[in-house]
Amino acid sequence: MTSAPTAPAVAPPAAPPPARLPSLTGLRWIAALLVFGFHVATMRIVAEPDFKAVVDKAFALGLSGVEFFFILSGFVLVWSYRPGERRRTFLRRRLAKIYPNHLLMWAVVLLVGLWFADPVNLWAAGGNLLLLQAWNPTPGYFYSVNTVSWSLSCELFFYLCLPFALPVLRRLRPAALWAVVVAAPLLIVALWPGQRLVPEESRWWFTQVFPVVRSLEFWMGVAAAELMRRGRWRGPNLTVASLLFLTTWVAAAQWIRAELWAALLAVAYLLVITAAADADVRGRRTPWRSRPMVWLGEVSFAFYLVHVFVMMTVLRLTGDWGVGLPGWRGPLAVLGFLLANLALAAALHRWVETPMMRRLGPSRRLRVQARPPVPARVAPSEPAVPAQRAASGPATPQIEYAGRRDPA
Repeated sequence: MTSAPTAPAVAPPAAPPPARLPSLTGLRWIAALLVFGFHVATMRIVAEPDFKAVVDKAFALGLSGVEFFFILSGFVLVWSYRPGERRRTFLRRRLAKIYPNHLLMWAVVLLVGLWFADPVNLWAAGGNLLLLQAWNPTPGYFYSVNTVSWSLSCELFFYLCLPFALPVLRRLRPAALWAVVVAAPLLIVALWPGQRLVPEESRWWFTQVFPVVRSLEFWMGVAAAELMRRGRWRGPNLTVASLLFLTTWVAAAQWIRAELWAALLAVAYLLVITAAADADVRGRRTPWRSRPMVWLGEVSFAFYLVHVFVMMTVLRLTGDWGVGLPGWRGPLAVLGFLLANLALAAALHRWVETPMMRRLGPSRRLRVQARPPVPARVAPSEPAVPAQRAASGPATPQIEYAGRRDPA
């Protein structure tokens, strides 16, 4: 059995890598699109059997797009971490990125819910506002208000932990970092028998939403980024990594149980992320660093926040919620939702997210004008590879919100 090409021994640095990794920005759009497709399927928007079968099969594992986001977040945050930056400054930068869009969507969703005369759970709404919802296993709490914001609750936990963990990680030997990369998917597998220690009504929350559990994916990305930063990462190039991902995706969707595919996809996603980052470091072209893909990646966060709310609201207004659209109405509705969500996301990114990041982020004099530490380089010829419905609302069909699928 032949192994994927790996990097040779590292050599002294030749030139600093780019501070930005545009291919990883482009890949964010792929993750957002996977989640969008998954929710299109679980909302049963399409009734036409043939097209519905295509959507269901193509996006059966689309919920793993959040897994991709968490791994990518860990990788990018370590790669771009500013040496000497205060913990408070780091947290302020991250909150300036995620909170304005979250706050706006929180208010809009509640107002629309009031217009529909949906009851409001003030306790759940307050926890959602503060991004605490993922810590409460109560059904209707962790998926509340703008339901997809549960993942932001997890991200906030990651942001709080990273500045304390990074000094320790920087002192770890490469073998210890590799142990983190290997242990994370093994622990994901162990979650499924381990969930039997949790009350049955909380098992979905424990495996899908609980921030400590979901941090396994984040730390996997963190350790890989630190290995690449030191020039000690070994992995396939982007072509091989992409083929491995596609093979894993097809096999997982058809034959592999959930407790295994979650771990296998975590590995596949990490290989694609590190290979794309390595290509950017070397200045090589990738499909993900084109201008359109980078733009799509830049608006992907806003797209993720609006897509479920937009689709649910429109379908409720038209009376098509939960019944499916017959014939070509279904595919056309999906295309319309994709374009409408993109337009809304672009507006949020331009007029809310970007200006609020400038306004709320650290002042210029507090910013550290330093690039990420330079990873050791290798010869150019070889790769270095780096839910339920909200608590408010009438009885509606159940939707699975992105997370790993329950094996049952």
